Amino acid sequence: MKAAPDPRAVRDASLDELERLGLPLPPPAFPLVWEPGDEVELRPTGELEARAAVLHVVVSRCFGMPTEAAMSWLLNSKLVDFVTPPEWQFVALGSGDHRSFVLHHDAVFALSWLLGLSRHLDPTAPPEERMMTQMPDLPAGELFNAWRSRALVAPQDAVAAAVLLDLYYCLDWAFQEAERTGVRLPGEVDSNAVGQRRWALEWAVTFHGPFHEAPPEWEEVDLSV
Repeated sequence: MKAAPDPRAVRDASLDELERLGLPLPPPAFPLVWEPGDEVELRPTGELEARAAVLHVVVSRCFGMPTEAAMSWLLNSKLVDFVTPPEWQFVALGSGDHRSFVLHHDAVFALSWLLGLSRHLDPTAPPEERMMTQMPDLPAGELFNAWRSRALVAPQDAVAAAVLLDLYYCLDWAFQEAERTGVRLPGEVDSNAVGQRRWALEWAVTFHGPFHEAPPEWEEVDLSV
């Protein structure tokens, strides 16, 4: 666990980046993500890897991975306990909002950055083409532990992740506002992708201080503010 950086200085830098990208700025009362004196850390590496792998399977189901193959992979990889109820309903029964699960591709991208498998998390660029080769090779039957041995992850520094979380917190508001008002977006990414990346960062980066509750589960992450 590390001391979190000055949240106001980080916010100023985030707002400078929004201005550089030509995006609307959130209102002056827009909340900080953390408070002065808080501490920050990433979730355990094994949890980050498990969440990335589960979402990779969910996205693969969207693109034709058979139900039986997906369920078998999760069972044999001993990851069933890491699958949320909505994800299990989709993987096992195909029920739920197919489009919302497709969008998780960008959440996987954010998690792969946190694990040191992607080189950037540029809010103007789509996920790296090589990202799929960095994840478990599902068609070849590469199970979770075999992937972990191959991937050799190098998680990001928690402070750097917190700084990027603040940026994506502001970007999430700015992209939605830009789309609402017709402001041109700065690249190939839309508000849905930004929201997915923020979701992953909000879940993965945990803060400790007098104003923070226990870190939320994946489905409990609040993206409404």
